[in-house]
Amino acid sequence: MTMEAFRGQGFLRDARVRHASGAEVPMQDLPPFLRALLVTDGTVTKILEAYFWEPVEVMVLSQEFTYAESPIARLGLDSEDPVLIRRARLGGMDSGRAYATATSVIRTQLIPEAFRQRLIDRQVGIGVLIRDSGMESYREVLEIGVEPAGKDEGDGPAAPGNADLVFRTYRVIVDGEPVILIRERFPLNLYTPPHIG
Repeated sequence: MTMEAFRGQGFLRDARVRHASGAEVPMQDLPPFLRALLVTDGTVTKILEAYFWEPVEVMVLSQEFTYAESPIARLGLDSEDPVLIRRARLGGMDSGRAYATATSVIRTQLIPEAFRQRLIDRQVGIGVLIRDSGMESYREVLEIGVEPAGKDEGDGPAAPGNADLVFRTYRVIVDGEPVILIRERFPLNLYTPPHIG
């Protein structure tokens, strides 16, 4: 599925997502709730709480101020530009299940000071921060796909076992500038009906 077509038309009956193996998976074969999560522009934490019916906590696994190792065109970054890299896990506070992981690259110099400080203090998830700040923003989905378990970029697999991870990559645009690039991963086995509840 091309993201341009998806953004322009929304629902596409024959939409397909690419598996890391190169195979294409019909989007209709993914669990319905997971399909909804992949395209939402709302706060993922609140949606997970409503679906799994338990409080979901954003656990920051790591957070590091560093410099871009190479250009990141999706954020308009050059090599050596300053960034904040943040890795987090969204987990059920009652069940202990890890419902998702997220890796974010953030251009901190382009976000308001109060937002930046709450982010640094690890108070809440990025989606909640955006919502609570009243900052006008737009989330643009860039990529949706499936990758094998274990491809975690250092944040640990989203779930134990050998479950495939369904992912989406999107960026948050503020005042016309891309400021945050996020890749979220969802363990497919937790979104298949027998594992719910």
